This record gives sequence, structure tokens and C-alpha cells, in this order.
Amino acid sequence: MGFVLDTVGQLIANYLQKELPGYEPFTPSDPEHLRGVIEPGDVLLVEGNNRVSGIIKYLTQSTWSHAALYVGAIDGAVEPDGEPHVLIEANIGEGVTSAPLSKYFPYHTRLCRPVGLSFEDRNTVCRYAINRIGFGYDTKNILDLMRFLIPLPIPQRWRRRMIAFGSGDPTKIICSALIAQAFDSVRYPILPKITRAGSRQARREILHIRDSSLYMPRDFDISPYFEIVKPTIVHGFDYTSLHWADKQKPLQEVAGEFGIFPEAIESPPFVPEAIDQAAPLPAEEVTLVERVTVSEHFMVAEYVSVRAPERPAEPGERSTELAA
Repeated sequence: MGFVLDTVGQLIANYLQKELPGYEPFTPSDPEHLRGVIEPGDVLLVEGNNRVSGIIKYLTQSTWSHAALYVGAIDGAVEPDGEPHVLIEANIGEGVTSAPLSKYFPYHTRLCRPVGLSFEDRNTVCRYAINRIGFGYDTKNILDLMRFLIPLPIPQRWRRRMIAFGSGDPTKIICSALIAQAFDSVRYPILPKITRAGSRQARREILHIRDSSLYMPRDFDISPYFEIVKPTIVHGFDYTSLHWADKQKPLQEVAGEFGIFPEAIESPPFVPEAIDQAAPLPAEEVTLVERVTVSEHFMVAEYVSVRAPERPAEPGERSTELAA
């Protein structure tokens, strides 16, 4: 009976872990920046692309369907090409395993870093996860696997319970539960339940650590105690250095030719010139102005001559006439 359950469970696990075709992340990770920024104790969230990932995304209403803990190079765990394993993760059907960082380069990822975690506690968290390598996922527990095959939709109040359902055995660990247990070993909070108590004079907060089976990958993203680290901007970002395919930047030596006002052309003055009072006026100018009057039954138009006003004499000229 145990052999039959194990065989059926393995078939379900293989079905859930099968990659879906046509996946293309909108913003894949930058391998070089990610390698240079990630530190031991960081949590790497992944937007997975298998069947169980789609179910977890729905149940959690989040982009993230998987989480892995970065612990640094693990002794004796390397890829055939020599790349060391630096991640600890738990997968359905496989249990707790190690993996290289390049495994998730093609996927959309997010880096979450615990704030203020001491060096000693960071090592404790990493050592806790490394010591769990080899913990298997018992595929005989068919109910534990079938939680991911229940037809949708599921009421929102039951979704978190669906993630934790059937994971009571300490050797049956899902990805987020493993990492939650590692941080719980040093009493580092993720999303603790806060109870307020006390009198009017004094109030205190009591933090209760949630059960590790209730944690989801997105909880590390929304936790107020984890910092979101974006590898592309940690060491500085200069948007002017980007090369756009649809619009090339002009060369420096010709960039000045595209100015609105070239230097060879002088712009007109904004202040009008002062009126020259000493300039002589024309001898006599007569302007005809049309004056229209309306009678009782008809309209009469006539032209009246208007003489330009005389220019007032300068003070010096008046004094000369009076002296004469």
C-alpha cells in the first residue's frame, strides 16, 4: 500500500513541477549585479513557471511563488561546470536541496534582506537551513499534494490554510516554511501577530511568532523587517548611460548644432529703445478720420481732417523765447 501511495504521489509531484511553455519574464534579473549584491541570510523570491507556481500565485495573490535562502558556497555542492551551490530551497517531490544562483537567472526575482540581523545570528540562520538538506517530501501523503489540485476559485479566508494544509510533519517542508523556521531559530520576526495589552498608564506589545507552516513567499516581501534590495541601483545608477534602441544619443561634437538659438544669430532686444525727444517731427501731417452719424432714416459719413498735435517745446527753448 505504501508503494502505491508513493508512486501516485510521485506522479502528482512530477505533474505539479512541470514547466509551462511560453514563459518570458517581464523584468528578468541582472546576473552580474545580483552576484555582487546578494549576501548570506538574504531571501530570494522567484516568480516560478510550473503548475504549482500558478496555484501558489493564486492562493497568495502575489507574483512570488517560490523562495530560497542564500547561504553562500556550500562545501561539496557544486555543478558539473564548477559553479558552487549557494541557495537552500524546498521543492515538492524533492524536499530540501541546494542549488546554484544561476538556476533563477532566467526568472523574475526579488531580493529581501533582514534588517539589523547580527553576524552571529546570520550564520545561525544559514547553518539551520544547511543542516536541513536531505529532508524529504513524503509523497505518500496524497492529501498534502492534492491541496494544489483543488479546482479554483477558493474563498479568500481559506487560501492561506491551503498552503499550510498537510505540512505538520517536520520533514515535510515547503519553501517558505523552511526559511521561516530558520529565522525563528534566532527569534527574528517576519510577520508576527501583535497583541496589545496593558492599562491606560502603560501599553505594551506582545509579539507571537506565527506557525511556520502559515508563511508564504510574499510574506518576506511585505514584511516590515525585511529590506527590498534592488541590485541595479545599490551601487549607483546613471540613467544617461543607458542606450535606447529606438533613439540614439547625438555625439558630443554635434550636439550643439541642434540648439534653438544658434550663437551666430543674435536674438532681438527685449527692452524697447527710448524715444528721442530731440528728433524733429514732420512739417505737417493731416490724417483723415471717418466720422459716422446716424440720422432718423439714413446714415451720413463724412471725412474730417485731423492735425497731429504739436511737439512740446524743450525747457531750453522756452527760456530763449522769453529772453528775446
